[in-house]
Amino acid sequence: MNNSPMDCTAFQNELPDLVLTPNARPSLAAVAHLRACPPCSEEYLSFQSTFATLDQWTAPEPSSYFEQKLAVRIREEQAAPRMSWLERLRTRIALNGNHNLRPIMVGALALVLVASGGGIAGINYQRPIQPSATVNDLQILDRNEQAFQSLDELQQDDDSTQQNGSQPSSIDGNAATPVAPPAS
Repeated sequence: MNNSPMDCTAFQNELPDLVLTPNARPSLAAVAHLRACPPCSEEYLSFQSTFATLDQWTAPEPSSYFEQKLAVRIREEQAAPRMSWLERLRTRIALNGNHNLRPIMVGALALVLVASGGGIAGINYQRPIQPSATVNDLQILDRNEQAFQSLDELQQDDDSTQQNGSQPSSIDGNAATPVAPPAS
């Protein structure tokens, strides 16, 4: 056993053992400190009286209708309509504090950071640049074989009319008729 002088902090650590196990042999340093320190001896006597009162107290017997009332209450809760997820979330926040939501909030923040990380890293998810109308028209003409065939037919018709000396025909094959100038 340690016989060195004890301070109040060390005595506070041994106080529960002194009160809860009265038959055990206390350390000599704790007994010496208890005799020399009035505040610690007052706290020791207070603990002893509290535990003596608790030893005399007996728990009351439950009501004879306790089990029936409990069963009725359980059936009422089972029959009650279910709360929506938003109502459950509000209840959880109101009753439990924010300790249970911290992992959820950390996960949501991590998800936001990952989702926005593409923009920060320089990854662009933009549409490709659309070509101008002229370039787009030229690309359509390149792909349109029918337009080339029509142009070839027109050129052949134009060449044949120049050789024959007749008037050029229109695209649909009808002969073009000269139009008289409007009368003034």
